[in-house]
Amino acid sequence: MKGNIFVISGPSGVGKTTLVKKVKKVVPGLWISVSATTRPKRKGERHGIDYYFLSEEEFRKKIEEGYFLEYAKVFHWYYGTPKEPIYEQLEQGVDVILEIDVQGGEKLMEIFPHGVFIFILPPSWKALEERIKGRKTEGKEVIKMRLERAREELRYVERYTHVVVNNHLDTAIRDISYIIKADRLRKERMKETIRRLNVHTG
Repeated sequence: MKGNIFVISGPSGVGKTTLVKKVKKVVPGLWISVSATTRPKRKGERHGIDYYFLSEEEFRKKIEEGYFLEYAKVFHWYYGTPKEPIYEQLEQGVDVILEIDVQGGEKLMEIFPHGVFIFILPPSWKALEERIKGRKTEGKEVIKMRLERAREELRYVERYTHVVVNNHLDTAIRDISYIIKADRLRKERMKETIRRLNVHTG
């Protein structure tokens, strides 16, 4: 059977990156899609691991070449999802998990109608404000822009198939893991097992 797409979205500061990395450690058979971006590399980030860091010229060239499954411009920087690696993993039966903004999430909903789309919510607006301001890696103007965008992004929650509140990290990891495991048990994904049983009992 082919793999499925699991999209993780939510406002800036809600903990999406940490959740994706932790979930991969506890759920076998998951492959994390690495996005490309033109934004500057933050301290500790590695090219090809956290992002593919490209110049704007390189990014635009890849757009023309049809390299991206989807792309968007956020806070003056481009972000995009490389297409080929995802299709390769899905064809091999590997589930793909992506951390992606709501614009990209909407695009993938069109491409993968049977995908699983998980929106991560903060426990409260105050908690989200504290997380964004607590990063201390960005100036006041960027923080203000992130908070304004967060308000807009929260409106997209209704379009997602699942919602997880990231109040306690371990609980959120468990909830996302359960969602993935439940999807793997859908009848459509168990066809080969059912077929083998029918061969022996039919």
